[in-house]
Amino acid sequence: MRRAMAEAEVGDDVYDEDPTVRVLQDRVADLFGKEAALFCPTGSMANVLALGSLVGPGQEVLCEARAHVLRAELGAHGALTGLTSRTWSHPRGQLDLAAIEDMYAPDMGPFFVRTTAVAVENTHNFAGGTVVPVEDLRALRAWADSVGIGVHTDGARIWNAHVATGTPLKEYGTLTDSLAVCLSKGLGAPVGSLMVGSRDEVEEARVRRKRLGGGMRQVGILAAAGLHALDHHVERLAEDHEHARLLAEACGVDPAGVETNLVVVDVPDAVDVVRRAADAGVRVGAVGPQRVRLLTHLDVSRADAESAASILAGVLGATA
Repeated sequence: MRRAMAEAEVGDDVYDEDPTVRVLQDRVADLFGKEAALFCPTGSMANVLALGSLVGPGQEVLCEARAHVLRAELGAHGALTGLTSRTWSHPRGQLDLAAIEDMYAPDMGPFFVRTTAVAVENTHNFAGGTVVPVEDLRALRAWADSVGIGVHTDGARIWNAHVATGTPLKEYGTLTDSLAVCLSKGLGAPVGSLMVGSRDEVEEARVRRKRLGGGMRQVGILAAAGLHALDHHVERLAEDHEHARLLAEACGVDPAGVETNLVVVDVPDAVDVVRRAADAGVRVGAVGPQRVRLLTHLDVSRADAESAASILAGVLGATA
C-alpha cells in the first residue's frame, strides 16, 4: 500500500484534476451502481455531505437511536446543515419499519417538521457490527418510494456486510439514495471515505466539501491507498469476522450473534475493564458505562486474537 502511495500519479483535486482520485471515485461509484462518488478525508464528512443532500435545514431524518450519525459525529449534522432528527430503538440496531411509518411526517404545512429521509447504518457500530438484512432494506426502499422520501446508508463498514452475507455491493446501492463508505477501517487505508450518490448530489457536495475545509490538493497519494485496499483487503474481512467470534466466545458472548468484526460485551464497570485490559496489553474501548467494544481488523493476526482472548477472559473473570 505504501508503495502504491509513493508511486501514485497526482494532480490538484480542488480542480478535479487528480487522476488517481478520479479513478477511485469512478470505481467506488461503479461498485455500488451509482453515478458518482466524492473522496472525503473522513466518514463523518461523507455522512454530513450525503445527508445534507437529502435533508434540508429544518427538515428531519429518522435514525436508529444509537446511529453513528447522531451519537458519534459531535452534532455535526444539526450544527452544519440545520437538519433535525427523531429515532426509533432496536436492541440490535435493526430497522423497525412499523415505527418508521408511525414517526413519518409528510409536508403538513408550516406547523410540523417534515421527514425527508431515513438513515440506515450497515453494519451498525454500537449494536456490535450487526448487518441489516437485505429484505428489510428492500421493504424500506419500497415504502420510502411510496411516500417520496430518501434513504441514506452510513456504510462505513458496508464491506463487512457484503462479505458476511454475500449481498452484492450493487444491490446495496440500488436500495439507497446515498452512501458514505469508509476505506480506513477494515480495509486498512490510512485515510479516506467516499460519499456516493447521483451526479447532481455529488457535484453539490463538492462545493459543500470545500466550504467545510475539505478541499484537498495532491490527494492521489491517499486515493492510491484506497485503490490498493479495494484490490487486496475486501475478501480478507472474513478473517476479522472469524477472529471476532473467537474473542466473543472467550468473553462469554454467544459467537453465533457476532456477524462481523465487532463484539460488544456487558461488564460491571467499563472504565475498569478498559484499564485492566490495557495494563495486560490489550486495547478495548468503552461504549457505555457497562459496555466495552472489541474490534478486529487488518493488523490483528490469528495469534493476536488468541492471545487477546486469553487475556480478556482473565480480565473479565477478575471483574465479574
